[in-house]
Amino acid sequence: MGSDRIEAVSTERAETLRRREFLGRLSIALCAFGTVIVAIPFVGFLLAPFFERQPEEWRPVGAVGSFRVGATVEVTYPDSSPLPWAGVLAQTAAWLRRESADRFVAFAVDCTHLGCPVRWLPEAELFMCPCHGGVYYKDGGVAAGPPPKPLPQYPVRVRNGQVEIRTSPIPITTS
Repeated sequence: MGSDRIEAVSTERAETLRRREFLGRLSIALCAFGTVIVAIPFVGFLLAPFFERQPEEWRPVGAVGSFRVGATVEVTYPDSSPLPWAGVLAQTAAWLRRESADRFVAFAVDCTHLGCPVRWLPEAELFMCPCHGGVYYKDGGVAAGPPPKPLPQYPVRVRNGQVEIRTSPIPITTS
């Protein structure tokens, strides 16, 4: 009679261990499933910018006759990817130079070092970054300071008497 009782207890314990093991594995599986369900949108959010095509548009910046040959001026145009709440920031700028009667060059206004806005000094014919002393030649090449690359250039065209710049959220280098 004693051995039957021992056998019943060990069968009960074995059953309990199997049930406990099953419930533990089920809990782990449900947690892993929940983690995957939560992670899919998060990973999609992180990877989406790599697969989205950035919008590029030709933006008119002024009539051809309003730009002097040899002069570099700042032109503003609507940002190609404004946020609904951007307000004044929905406008962006570029430096535009008329090289000849029909040739224009446009540079991004942001320094390639840390993105500070550069300014044009006509007397020196240099672009200067006020943040860390970056200096660029009039062709956009690095003259001095910490900038690692030349100023990015935008494609420019003349169409129907208007100067247009092809814009994108990140400047397109054509050189």
